[in-house]
Amino acid sequence: MDKEWTIALIAFLIYNLRMLVLDDLREINDVIKEIAGFIGRDSAVKPDFEEYLRTVGGSLNPEAAAFNYIFERSLDNKNIIELYLEKSKKLPAGHKKIVQALEQSISSVFEVKRILKNGFELYNIINEKTYYTTSLVKMTAFRGIGPGLLVVARIFNYEDTSYLLEISGVLPSRRREDALRYAVAKIIETPELVYFDNPEKQKEIEKNVNALYKKFVEYFGTDEVITTNKFADDVINLFNEYAETGYKASFSDKIQLPDGYRFFNVSEFNNSYDNFLENSLGGFSSHNEVYDVGVIFDKELGLYAIPFYGTFNKIFDGETVENADKCVEYFLNNDKFSANLLVRIAEKHANFMELVNKFLGAKYTLDELLQKYKSRYLKNKVFSSTTVLYKSEAFSNTLGLLEEQEERPEVQSVGRNEPCPCGSGAKYKKCCGAG
Repeated sequence: MDKEWTIALIAFLIYNLRMLVLDDLREINDVIKEIAGFIGRDSAVKPDFEEYLRTVGGSLNPEAAAFNYIFERSLDNKNIIELYLEKSKKLPAGHKKIVQALEQSISSVFEVKRILKNGFELYNIINEKTYYTTSLVKMTAFRGIGPGLLVVARIFNYEDTSYLLEISGVLPSRRREDALRYAVAKIIETPELVYFDNPEKQKEIEKNVNALYKKFVEYFGTDEVITTNKFADDVINLFNEYAETGYKASFSDKIQLPDGYRFFNVSEFNNSYDNFLENSLGGFSSHNEVYDVGVIFDKELGLYAIPFYGTFNKIFDGETVENADKCVEYFLNNDKFSANLLVRIAEKHANFMELVNKFLGAKYTLDELLQKYKSRYLKNKVFSSTTVLYKSEAFSNTLGLLEEQEERPEVQSVGRNEPCPCGSGAKYKKCCGAG
């Protein structure tokens, strides 16, 4: 099958996927169809879409692959819907309004609370908010989905109504732990999901950031410290203890710098789904290589642990740093490092832009550099994932489940009418064996 037919087939499948659309929602369906056509004809997007299809291979069906591409992919720091808006001239006002609403869609993990006449009542496990959604297709398309199930779904708000765009995954209630782990993985990847469309949650996080910033400076006497990866976890844990209890343990022996500064690939960095706890909370001490880590509290965005932060600064101190060019690229291209971080370093070093431009072979201003590499942070307030996790019920519940698994006694050989091995004095069937 040649490329032209591949693109035509995907657009056709997306269109037919929504042929059951309710008549009064036809305009929304037409907009989705137009965007699907755009990815198959635009000279810049089309080759990237073809490469995306080759990459995902048989892991997704064609409809899901195209749908994921539209809502998840970015080119030159612009999402596909943003590119569609930019390149589509003279869109009707209503059409444009729908596109802008689709751009703000939410992909999350939901618990199905109730089946409504034309949709579902869904509780968003990530942003802790309930949505009464209207389905874009007839409810017969969702046979078998009922209260108690956990679903991965995408919704969007348009004219004071929440619409269900798709359900891409379903889990039974007994697999709630898996749903929570997936939710936490999504939070680490996109922290703003926790407070997107939930201003009360954002205010709660902002209040927490302000309080913790003061405690960080009280404890360390500064808003950033640099140590090696062997002690970074200890530094974070000591601060957490101080923030929670007020106990000010000595940290001086935990501030140790590496013998020299050089940038290299850390083989132990693991971005897999299964390693989300390490990714969110540190785990640096287990790495074989030794490198510097900056533990930084951004007054606006929260707590960060930044590998090679000291090395990056040394580049602008005039020192010779091995692989300095790759280090600069690392800080520019890593989406976890905020625009604020680059501004912080630029304010310390008058030669920041001069050297960055030298490495890039460019002539950017600082504003242009941030727009190119950190546009996500210029558009939205993106707290650090660690900071957001502090206030996430999904994360707290995940930790609780893990602790229960570690502490739960072996019960395979315990009879239901025997005393529970937890020591409560109750029968097993009335205690740990209940349910």
